[in-house]
Amino acid sequence: MSKLSPTQVAKSAQNAHERIKDRIIHTPLFPSRQNPDFLFFKADNFQRTGSFKIRGAMNKLSKAMANGEGTSTRFITASSGNHGIGAATAAVDLGADLTVVLPENVAPLKLERIKAIGANVVVAGAEAGASEMEAQKLADSEGYVYISPYNDPDIIAGQGTIGVELLDDFGGGQIDNIFISLGGGGLVSGIASVLKIANSKTKVWGVSAKNSAALDASIKAGRVVETEHLPTVADAVAGGIDETTVTLPLACETVDHLLQCTEEEIEACMGELAFDEGMVVEGSAALALAGYHQVASTIEGETSVVLLCGGNISREQVQQILSKEE
Repeated sequence: MSKLSPTQVAKSAQNAHERIKDRIIHTPLFPSRQNPDFLFFKADNFQRTGSFKIRGAMNKLSKAMANGEGTSTRFITASSGNHGIGAATAAVDLGADLTVVLPENVAPLKLERIKAIGANVVVAGAEAGASEMEAQKLADSEGYVYISPYNDPDIIAGQGTIGVELLDDFGGGQIDNIFISLGGGGLVSGIASVLKIANSKTKVWGVSAKNSAALDASIKAGRVVETEHLPTVADAVAGGIDETTVTLPLACETVDHLLQCTEEEIEACMGELAFDEGMVVEGSAALALAGYHQVASTIEGETSVVLLCGGNISREQVQQILSKEE
């Protein structure tokens, strides 16, 4: 797969926006109740599947179907949950045959949602990276067309539609900082490319959970690095990345700063978003806010956006985490 440039991604994201805008929600931009003049939340937790992942999946499958890969084609993908929900929803919308490979530690809520949507489900691999390898093996051995949850130009362009929406939301106004949780890199690569091409002065902050920070380590090393993956409440961004991923060069070029957050910081921000901002989100969304808080005093007076990437969380997990913050 050839290297992508931010300019290419930004153009593809504009095209993706036109392609999928009628099948997704232009999610709201909320000013923070605590800091309404300078802090804003881009709330993709209110996306139709509860996370941003439907953007990339809808763009990928829409293009594939339009290019003649019709109902006779079997697609397969891997997911820690949210991409599977988004991809399954896109497949049902478009009439595509999709199998989703999920890790053994997938959140039960997300597993049941994917099954309920109607996708075929395979549970294999201890964590998301292992599930990706299993899905790739099945694609090779059984004739599926593999869809990476992040290592695909069409997926990246779909996630980049958040950046397109943000430019519209701000009406040409300055975005000084944006805080984005890091997983496989499709989200940060897409959004950062769009925003950087529009205004190179926008600073992109990539935020990782300390318990699973493969992309963080890889950006620092300039190559794909294997890291230990411990359990994290930010399960949607956990796991490793492909050796050949196109997201790493893009992230190296467009991410200005890297931050890592503890489980305690993430959980505290889940409580803050619920009690102070009126939004229940999953750990991967609260992770971005935790990163913002680490540096808030150094960017005081600047306009900052925290991307809330998802809100798919079980009642039990909400009760468990929020009870700690009461």
